[in-house]
Amino acid sequence: MRQTLYCFLSHWRRAPLQLFLLVAGLALATALWSAVQAINAEARASYARAVEQLGNTELQALAAPDNDPIPLQTYVSLRRAGWQLSPILEGTWHAAGSPLTVLGVDALSYPGTAAMLDAATEAGFDLPALLTPPGVVYAHPDTLPALAEFENRVPLPQLPPRVVLMDLSLAGELLGQENSLSRLLILPDQPSGLIALADLVPELEVSQNADGALADPARLTRSFHLNLTAFGFLAFCVGLFIVQGSVTLGIEQRRGTITTLRCLGVSTRALLRALCLELLILAVVAGTLGLVIGYLLAAMLLPDVSATLRGLYGAPVDGSLTLRPLWVLSGLMMTAVGTAAAGLQAFLALHRMASTLSRPAVSASRITARGIALFCGAAIGLIAAGALALWGLPGLWGGFGFLGGTLLGSALLVPPLLWGATGLCLKPLKSPVWRWMVADSRLQLVGLSLPLMALLLAIATNIGVGTMVSSFRLTFLDWIEQRVPADAYLEVTSPLAAEEVATWAESLGARTLPQYRSDSRTASAPLRIYGIVDDPIYRSNWPLLSADPEVWTQLYSAGAVLVSEQLAHREGLALGDRLRLAPDWSPTVAGIYPDYGNPDGQAVVALSTLRAKRSDLAVSRVGLIAPEGLSTAELMQRARDELNLGTDEIVEGAAIRQLSVGIFDRTFVVTGALNILTLGVAGFALLTSFLSQWHKRLPHLAPIWAMGVTRPALAGLELCRSLAFALATFMLALPLGLFLAWALLKVINLEAFGWRLPMYLFPADWGRLLVLTLAVAALASLLPALRLARLAPASLLGVFASDR
Repeated sequence: MRQTLYCFLSHWRRAPLQLFLLVAGLALATALWSAVQAINAEARASYARAVEQLGNTELQALAAPDNDPIPLQTYVSLRRAGWQLSPILEGTWHAAGSPLTVLGVDALSYPGTAAMLDAATEAGFDLPALLTPPGVVYAHPDTLPALAEFENRVPLPQLPPRVVLMDLSLAGELLGQENSLSRLLILPDQPSGLIALADLVPELEVSQNADGALADPARLTRSFHLNLTAFGFLAFCVGLFIVQGSVTLGIEQRRGTITTLRCLGVSTRALLRALCLELLILAVVAGTLGLVIGYLLAAMLLPDVSATLRGLYGAPVDGSLTLRPLWVLSGLMMTAVGTAAAGLQAFLALHRMASTLSRPAVSASRITARGIALFCGAAIGLIAAGALALWGLPGLWGGFGFLGGTLLGSALLVPPLLWGATGLCLKPLKSPVWRWMVADSRLQLVGLSLPLMALLLAIATNIGVGTMVSSFRLTFLDWIEQRVPADAYLEVTSPLAAEEVATWAESLGARTLPQYRSDSRTASAPLRIYGIVDDPIYRSNWPLLSADPEVWTQLYSAGAVLVSEQLAHREGLALGDRLRLAPDWSPTVAGIYPDYGNPDGQAVVALSTLRAKRSDLAVSRVGLIAPEGLSTAELMQRARDELNLGTDEIVEGAAIRQLSVGIFDRTFVVTGALNILTLGVAGFALLTSFLSQWHKRLPHLAPIWAMGVTRPALAGLELCRSLAFALATFMLALPLGLFLAWALLKVINLEAFGWRLPMYLFPADWGRLLVLTLAVAALASLLPALRLARLAPASLLGVFASDR
């Protein structure tokens, strides 16, 4: 066995470039997969650490319907009845004109007290400091600067941004709710024999979502990480095409060695075992190298991912990377499984070769009608399986199954389509040289099928994801202009302050757009209800996906409601349906509007309706529209002077829109990087294929050279052949990429985020991608073309020295 394995491994000493391409391809595939897994593992570890340390894992809570306050006496009665509970008070408080979520807890019973005490101890405080005035407040390090008025501030990175954690009594004073609570956490260990909660407090409901402001970020970001995993897996599959081509070629090149070993008595089983050990060694070496590259790539991308998750979801993700066994083992396992899958054809070829030594070697150099039928049958089967997955699997799994089946099925159609296209090109050509080149290209389709499939997937992914991101960006730009229409926005701390701003603006001739809100929830998720004034700018600017013809009359005069697309999708709402916002309040849905980037639902009613139905109104911002003859800068300056405002208390609307667009652009940095890397891996697969077929090509090229076609001319024809294949693959990938974009915008986005997006076309981007694709193909064929141009005539003459 040792000698057989040595004979197998000695082949790579004679083919160092082929070995390098094999190891590099497998390492690149592993690197892209492990980088994504490292990023996801780091994010999940941060989520789990935050949730576990704050003690809000798998706890139920008692809450009043529609988030009404719970009297403090109710908590006292339940405690006297023996129930182990922890009271929570949650509300909105304004610091320096900026709204913050205040979370008041009882430090003696709250599950997250250990994390609070550890952070306080590091900051020099003890337990009595937590319980006695002036108390200690906790916040994310980014939020601490807004809490300058508090004497004792402690950073707690586990908290989401804009959330302040403090003792219950301090929160009650701050919010003016000393004798009321928001909910009661039901602690895990309860005494036996207790009276049921339904009998003690029938007016309260047991909720599964006890976390409130400390919502589990893993729930909010699940779709984001699933998208990253899908990109990593696609890149891994593209990289395996390199491995498959190199391993299969290695078996073909060792035909003489295998024949000799069989004649010496080595069994077929021993040969297969030697190949298995060889692939295992290569997988370990390449996998380890890929993990190192993946770690460096993940460390480079993680800061952008962290900023995205913090900005979009408030999810606490560390910016540093830790070497975790989970993603290391995942990378090595994927490498081993991928190598086995890529080497399956090599196993079959070796078994067939070792079992048929008496037969002459027949080169499988052309696609047969049976092969075409197999390709088409497999393609149709995969596409049908994808359609069944969309119909039968729930949520995102069905969407990704649909995409996977469609993409792989379409990739299998590449060889039959190119075989048919080259056949059609043969008929009108008259030049013998060009006819030979097209006919010879048909012979190369067997060897080039896999890298061309990889190139097709890479191009289609670039087109699909690029179209999705660009369509989303255009839609987002229009949406942010419509949703932030005011010239300036002024931060206020209370409804009374908002009324004072409205009075001042009216004296100036300016219009105000106050943003009143009330927090509630549906049966499945939190819900925020906004009340808007009857202003012409809403009628002309508010984005609507579908609406009643008299939507604004219905809203302001008949008490109707507008709902966000997420809420409509989650609750199954359509125009004319009724949405239960309170036991005695079920308005009619008069319109559905987009609300991108918000994981929870929103509803909009007239301000007069909201005031009549809810008493717990909050307002944090008032929009100002300058009167004619007054610029935005002059309006803001007068507001600062006459209302005694600080520099940060009034912000230009254009600045808010620009900041939002900046956050949006940073969100897709990772997907853009993976797109480029995937295309690079596909180009690497092409290079591997061209180099691996180098020696097979000599018997085809030598007769053409002997008939008078010079070596530089042959090299030019090889380069033209590569560009033609790349162009044809691009033309096939374009409709597939547009279909992928449609599926991402209409299927995946709906399942992941709850909204659909309009699809726009970007021909200029396609042109740039075509140039990049041709450049990749040219670079991949450049080295073989140079080798052919510089090839010694003796090497070509040597072809005729053997009987061929």
